[in-house]
Amino acid sequence: MGHQQIMDSRPNRLPSFIEVLDRKTKPPVDLFSFYIYMRDQQRSVDYLDFWLDVSQHTHLCRHFVSELRRSILVETPDLEKTTSKRSSYVLDHFGENNDPSGPSTEPHNDEKLKDQTVSAYLRQDNNGSNHSPQSSLGSRRSASAMRYGERPPRPSFMSRNSPTGSESSSPGGRVVARADIRASAEKILYTYILPGAEREVTLPHGILQDITVAIEEEGRDDPEVFDMAKDYTFQAMERDAFPGFLRAKVFGNIVPPSRFLRLVLGLIAFFAGMWAAFVLIFLDKPKHIRCWLILPFTIGVYSLASHQYHMDPLLALAGLSEYTFCNFSRIEEPYVRKMMMRRATMVLFITVSIGVALICLFIFVPGHRL
Repeated sequence: MGHQQIMDSRPNRLPSFIEVLDRKTKPPVDLFSFYIYMRDQQRSVDYLDFWLDVSQHTHLCRHFVSELRRSILVETPDLEKTTSKRSSYVLDHFGENNDPSGPSTEPHNDEKLKDQTVSAYLRQDNNGSNHSPQSSLGSRRSASAMRYGERPPRPSFMSRNSPTGSESSSPGGRVVARADIRASAEKILYTYILPGAEREVTLPHGILQDITVAIEEEGRDDPEVFDMAKDYTFQAMERDAFPGFLRAKVFGNIVPPSRFLRLVLGLIAFFAGMWAAFVLIFLDKPKHIRCWLILPFTIGVYSLASHQYHMDPLLALAGLSEYTFCNFSRIEEPYVRKMMMRRATMVLFITVSIGVALICLFIFVPGHRL
């Protein structure tokens, strides 16, 4: 229902970057298509993977606090009477929405407040002044059944069933332990942040230093540790990659390898048509034989127009968009489909006009045998 309401709220505009990241859009401007674009064309998919992993870490932290709150309420019904005001406030005011939204600088006030609450609780718990997973019966059982460093997989960015790709229940049907949160934070640090990391992302030195100190020296693993880095990568992708992504997917429906193939095919067919046309003219062949020029000129002009406009008009009119070479998806985003149909019609009209002009010129021009 929420996804449909969002679709209805923007019938005449393109989606925003945060809507793409929150999985509130459809192909060809969905998160999966953006991931492929970042991987194959921008060559900077590590930024997106970092953002997704931090979002998953936030989801993990929220679920940990949510499960802890439920276990404490079940085992100690008189929580308000037996716990500190601080502990009671933090746990009682934590909501059940597990959807990690956009950057901390975006106006998602409820989500930002929730993340701040989770971070405050985790910092307090890390200092040993609050309830830990091992302090509750349910968490003790789950902690004994899990290995250190194990963490649930990140929700697939290819999921189109949920606007955010997150689940209300814990991944794998188990309770999250505090060791999972620590392992998640350390994995992000060792994968993306430390110099020489496997998939090191370029971040300002101050942000890198703050994250390293917070995790390695202060022992923190709460979501606020990565806030500045998450905001930085969000803004970098929104500024440098997202406009190109929209141009590629809204005004075109083929990927660069397909464009290059069409360029080669178009040049070969066009020059073959020109060569055959002059040969037939200078051999003074009749017009019904020259009609065969329709074939090379049509292929040549169509292929060159597809390369020039980044669009295969027939595929667009059929409602198809290419996300990898020779792999297609349906154009499901309504406004994108409408814009694509208009552009495809224009490209097809230009292609037919140029093709007809060339064919008529070389068919009806008088022959002269040399």
